[in-house]
Amino acid sequence: MRTDWRDVAVRIDSRSLRTCLGYFATGVTVVTVEADGEAHGATVNAFTAVSLEPPLVLVSLDRDTKICKYLDDRPFTVNVLRDSQDDVALNFAGKPMSDPVRWEWPGGELAPRLAGSLAAIACTPWRSYDGGDHVLYLGEVVNIEHRGGEPLVFYCGKFRHLGSAFAEVPWLESADYPGLSWFPSS
Repeated sequence: MRTDWRDVAVRIDSRSLRTCLGYFATGVTVVTVEADGEAHGATVNAFTAVSLEPPLVLVSLDRDTKICKYLDDRPFTVNVLRDSQDDVALNFAGKPMSDPVRWEWPGGELAPRLAGSLAAIACTPWRSYDGGDHVLYLGEVVNIEHRGGEPLVFYCGKFRHLGSAFAEVPWLESADYPGLSWFPSS
């Protein structure tokens, strides 16, 4: 007889879980916000797209961090870091860099962004949800900017750079790709 999954009590060691999750390569972002007249930021790799209509993204932040307290009902920017910005990532992870942070406040932006980032995704607050020891913040995208270059990647506890790209993208021909039509046009 199979055990019902609801009857299984499993305790996963948090350090082991963190190590295992580290095998999922992610991009590196810095979430920025204005609070008390100052720009603040935190390095975040728990970032994802949620929806195209409406345009929503999600960031997951440890509820004990200073920026988590600043984000409640405030606009924020997700800055996707380029491969040369590991010092910026470390700065906003608590290891200050020697050079000052370069900020941009483009006209009409609701939150500061980092100069030189690969992409900037400006958001207004949509919702926030309890995520255990984290808070999940959904933001509605109100402005985007992206520049050419390569992203900074985080894998197994270290910053990495991308290798060469595949010549073809295999899923473009799959049935899961939303742009693929099964019916020929007439």
